Amino acid sequence: MSTTWDVDRSRLGWWAMAVVFAGVLAFVVYSFVGTFVFGVFLYYAVRPVYRRLRHRIRPPTLAAMVSLLVFALPALLLLAYAFAIGLQELNVYLSTHPDSFQQLESVLAPYVDVASIARDPQSILASEDALAALQGAIRAAQGYLGFFGSVALHTFVTLVIAFYLLRDDARLASWFHRRFDDAEGVVHAYAKRVDGDFSNIFFGNILNAVITAIIGAISYSLLDYVAPAGVGVPYPALLGVLTGVASLVPVVGIKLVYVPVAGLLAVRAASAGPETFWFPALYVAVSFVIVDVVPDLVLRPYVSGRNLHLGMVMLAYIFGPLLFGWYGIFLGPMLLVLVVHFVRLVLPELLAGAPIEPEAVGPSTTTAGTVQTSLDEVAQGGDAGGDAGGGGDVDD
Repeated sequence: MSTTWDVDRSRLGWWAMAVVFAGVLAFVVYSFVGTFVFGVFLYYAVRPVYRRLRHRIRPPTLAAMVSLLVFALPALLLLAYAFAIGLQELNVYLSTHPDSFQQLESVLAPYVDVASIARDPQSILASEDALAALQGAIRAAQGYLGFFGSVALHTFVTLVIAFYLLRDDARLASWFHRRFDDAEGVVHAYAKRVDGDFSNIFFGNILNAVITAIIGAISYSLLDYVAPAGVGVPYPALLGVLTGVASLVPVVGIKLVYVPVAGLLAVRAASAGPETFWFPALYVAVSFVIVDVVPDLVLRPYVSGRNLHLGMVMLAYIFGPLLFGWYGIFLGPMLLVLVVHFVRLVLPELLAGAPIEPEAVGPSTTTAGTVQTSLDEVAQGGDAGGDAGGGGDVDD
């Protein structure tokens, strides 16, 4: 009896230690949940690029670094710069309308001064004293070292998370299946479908946003070139970038950007004279046909998956940021994918008391007889173009 008590007490001690470790890990993830979520998003956004580069660049460590430094980091810097410029312009508007949006101005106050540091590079280069302008920007930045340090730290952690997921995803997937796979193959089926939809949501939609941003920047720059005096497109390149970002919003999409700008151009045309009204009409036509319809109808079906209901995706994008903050735009769709496939695959059998089998979601799902061979597919599934597997090269 004492031996049994000793064994039970030993196991109880190990379980207590496991609970402590789990609590510490949960606290760390909770404290930096936005950073971890953004790191996972970055992994899925860059993974297709990495899977093509790894066949040309060896070892996989170098391929992962190139994928992040050449593709991901410039995109993050461009997004940060566009956000800073947008805050600066909003601050100018609030300054000229002191009686409007006072609450919004107080919310943005900690950020607009930082945004003023992101000066227009063209104006700095065109300055008569470029060195003095650069020194002024550096002096302004010195007051915000803490802010930039925090941003740099979180960016670094995000890149590290994405880097190791890219390089070691096959090893992680293999370990997960060895530890948690069941005889029926349900765990593998669930993980595979979740992984596929994560890739569809993040890589497909982000690629569509990048293409839309490029088309928008080129189109608006050409429009600004032919615009009559006083009715030009404001910040055409930046407007194109914001158009790409707005394309991530379901249903409404880039109309969030070009409709208000069209109203602004109409006001400018009314002030400049009736002979300039052709330009706002041309702007709306180009925005709707070339920037909105062409990417949405021609490109999106090829780069974005349609496995999830559009209404649920829209609600995930809306309620995610409202519930969780800025990272909710990524966490919301993640939770949606996890819940949807749980409801499709597991919940009906749980409620009915029937055996949980992956055949419940269709013939394309992995079955018990393919659990072992599916581990190889995890490492090779991305090469076939499906991008649904969790595989990648493993360093020797």
